[in-house]
Amino acid sequence: MIFVIVSVLFGLAGGVCAKIKGSSFLLWFLLSAIPPYIGVIAAVMYRSEHDEPRRRCPGCGKIVPVHDELCTRCGTELEYPEPVRPAASGTA
Repeated sequence: MIFVIVSVLFGLAGGVCAKIKGSSFLLWFLLSAIPPYIGVIAAVMYRSEHDEPRRRCPGCGKIVPVHDELCTRCGTELEYPEPVRPAASGTA
């Protein structure tokens, strides 16, 4: 019975941590509850999806991550944007 309580508490901790980072609560709850200690550590070390660069789809206007090749709403193929180069300052 104690193991079940500990697993649920670790599942809640992992789920809340992942939800703050923008991921699925239910998925990380299950991943954190089954192997209690490992799941919470993985949820804490998981990347934050809020900091990813995004762009607007030219077809429908939906905001999508830069690494997506297709828009999930309209299916438009998205070209990878050219990196922004800083302007050269100073004269030669």
